[in-house]
Amino acid sequence: MSPPKTFHIKSFGCQMNVYDGERMAELMAAQGLTQADAVDADVVVLNTCHIRERATEKVYSDIGRLRKDQRRKSGKTPMIAVAGCVAQAEGEEIFTRAKVDIVVGPQAYHNLPELVAKAAAGTPSLDTDMPLLSKFGALPSRRKVAPSAFLTVQEGCDKFCTYCVVPYTRGAEISRPFAAIVDEAKALVDAGAREITLLGQNVNAWSENERGLHDLIRDLDRIPGLARIRYTTSHPNDMTQGLIDAHRDIESLMPFLHLPVQAGSDRVLKAMNRSHTRDSYLRLLDRVREVRPDIALSGDFIVGFPGETDAEFEDTLSLVDAVGYAQAYSFKYSPRPGTPAASIVEQVPESVMDERLQRLQAALNRDQHAFNAATVGRTCSVLLERAGKLPAQLIGKSPWLQSVHVIGNHAIGDLVEVTLAAAGPNSLTGIERIAEAA
Repeated sequence: MSPPKTFHIKSFGCQMNVYDGERMAELMAAQGLTQADAVDADVVVLNTCHIRERATEKVYSDIGRLRKDQRRKSGKTPMIAVAGCVAQAEGEEIFTRAKVDIVVGPQAYHNLPELVAKAAAGTPSLDTDMPLLSKFGALPSRRKVAPSAFLTVQEGCDKFCTYCVVPYTRGAEISRPFAAIVDEAKALVDAGAREITLLGQNVNAWSENERGLHDLIRDLDRIPGLARIRYTTSHPNDMTQGLIDAHRDIESLMPFLHLPVQAGSDRVLKAMNRSHTRDSYLRLLDRVREVRPDIALSGDFIVGFPGETDAEFEDTLSLVDAVGYAQAYSFKYSPRPGTPAASIVEQVPESVMDERLQRLQAALNRDQHAFNAATVGRTCSVLLERAGKLPAQLIGKSPWLQSVHVIGNHAIGDLVEVTLAAAGPNSLTGIERIAEAA
């Protein structure tokens, strides 16, 4: 096989996969390869997610579709690399099932150029080692970025929720060094970022010596040109008073908090090995709202966890009613091989999970629309990130992570003061605020 000249990265799943995909693209570009569409690229990297069963199966169907599309268009067969959490979890099995060229885990993708060279020489390559953070030192400098950028500060998880594969695919909790994070943040701002979202499986578990995430945010707040800071995903167990106070004290820290709860029943939470109760979670939200009354709350929910009764699902609905989420993600329980919950006998029937998910999503959609409607009339800054469908229309994000449509003579990357004029279920319309003459 000739050395590849073009590449394509396709990322599935969470924001950390998006970040990893961007870094893999920078690695490939540093080797002189250029980006191309999937149907034209010489090497295609599928950066996978293992959280959901269907996401895993989608990888295999995408491999077949990719080969078929390339044969139809050009008659060639691309080099295919499976990266990410499916690669880590299934390892050599992927070679047997899909006959790909490269399998590389999420902690080893800095070795991708070497693996590509081996595959081009005819040797399929597997690398699922999990060295602690060594990949970050091997990655190239950040290049030009969008107005809003991701920055991984923490990886792995020590919580071992009984439904979750992350501790097995991403490893133990580990924090990147403070200095390395600040350097990368400065490079992102120099490359055009106005907003940075700090990422981690349990991002608020980041620490170095006596410093916690709130200390890191305070230092990032001093970077000239960095207008906005966000972080995700948080764990209730690691939500310190220092981080809560940061939402009161730091203007650049946006009033948005993604804090997964997963269920509203204490028995189910205990079976999930979550370290919080319904009451402790609600009291935590009260503390956050006390210092930042306008904060937008987001969460994650799993319906149909093994053994969940109708009454316990009603507990989840009542928690949703009590919180009033601005956004939320909800899923049917999916048994992942090797996790404790997968061996529980009392699995909830698919039809019951379907019905529960529909009811939960109806409640969450209701609350999201209500939150959006309640912000109509507010004046806020919107960071413009991409072009809209209409002439002179740009789309950006409000401080509360709402999608806002703005029409005017602006450029991507501008921060524009607007009045939120109309709300739909998923987006708002902003009218630029014109300063009155003195």
